[in-house]
Amino acid sequence: VQLQASGGGLVQTGGSLRLSCAASGRTFSRDTMGWFRQAPGKEREFVAAFTWSGDTLYVDSVKGRFTISRDDAKNTVDLQMNSLKPEDTAIYYCAAGRPPSGLKTPKDWTYWGQGTQVTVSS
Repeated sequence: VQLQASGGGLVQTGGSLRLSCAASGRTFSRDTMGWFRQAPGKEREFVAAFTWSGDTLYVDSVKGRFTISRDDAKNTVDLQMNSLKPEDTAIYYCAAGRPPSGLKTPKDWTYWGQGTQVTVSS
């Protein structure tokens, strides 16, 4: 099983980026898929999730700016990021699994991508 994240880069404040994560090895249609991020010197932080039943969840700091989507036919999950801020700078990781309770704890997720760097300049 492999998750491959892509789409990171350098963007100015207010700009947009779209991250994509392609999963392979098995279907994830019955799993929750999501995104975390980790800034230098900080712990990995939950960003957004899309459950297998169709619910979405976002950390408060990205609500209204980020949108998560998934395509189960393609086994992908994307994160559209608009109105980016310098504090969004981090390595972004896609994840998949069946977290037993809540979605915000990294250790509860089973599969992880390698991470893609997002840098927002001021």
